[in-house]
Amino acid sequence: MPLAAAITGTRSTGHREPTWFADLFGTYLGPFATEDAHFNIGGAVGIDSLSLLWLAGNSKSRITIVVPGTVEQQPAEARQAIAQCRDRIAEITELRATEVQTQAYHARNRWMVDRAALVIGFPLEGAEDTSGTWQTINYGASQGKPRLIVPV
Repeated sequence: MPLAAAITGTRSTGHREPTWFADLFGTYLGPFATEDAHFNIGGAVGIDSLSLLWLAGNSKSRITIVVPGTVEQQPAEARQAIAQCRDRIAEITELRATEVQTQAYHARNRWMVDRAALVIGFPLEGAEDTSGTWQTINYGASQGKPRLIVPV
């Protein structure tokens, strides 16, 4: 059965070099990134953009980008990653929230997890239970879905 996974993670990635994340994704996403796999990724900065760039360049997996509002409302860095990978993105889902705030991000996270069999989380080390990443991981747990948690 093809794997469907939701990727969630911190927006705070400036404390590590991009090559560190590439190595991390090679280890923890690589084994799942088969040709028939499908990844749901939020369209934000940080782990979202970095994992998108890595998957687009290192796999043939299907990629869906999910944003709470529209892609145009995302930060410039995230829009650039999406544009750079456009030929590898199978689908962009814009949930079109009227206000892109916490509740809209939670709805986006639930959308991704509801359509996945596995949640892969890259939370900021030491930020347990206080972030959107942990909210997404915990939502996956409440749905009985396996979680792979890799603190960064």
